[in-house]
Amino acid sequence: MIRTERRASKEPAPDVAPREEPSAAPDPRVEALVNDLIGAVADKWTLLILEELDTGGTLRFTELSRRIGTISQKMLTQTLRAMERDGLVTRTVHPVVPPHVDYRLTELGTSLGAAFCGVWIWAERNLETVEAARQRFDRR
Repeated sequence: MIRTERRASKEPAPDVAPREEPSAAPDPRVEALVNDLIGAVADKWTLLILEELDTGGTLRFTELSRRIGTISQKMLTQTLRAMERDGLVTRTVHPVVPPHVDYRLTELGTSLGAAFCGVWIWAERNLETVEAARQRFDRR
């Protein structure tokens, strides 16, 4: 689970190897995908949905909405569709009345959530430093 790993992990972050300059121009398709994913995933709704599906498993639309709380039905629908398009979630419609729709993370979505784990670890380690920097800035 993203939340559990984030909070439980006391291991040092892996060293980041220096970025090597590629010998050839980057593949424009890869560059476009990275830009698309950063734009889509960096928004708070996608991250919150990733978190809730990771901790809650398969969830109904209404349960996701309740857990997130501040998201509108329209925004939840749009975000889930974008995540489904990118292969991050699967959507299952059960043929009952009223319709019952479930969402769950795919393996790809789970791996993306794990990638964001590093941001949480960094935030835990640097919280006081960032808060102090913000206070110094705000006093000026």
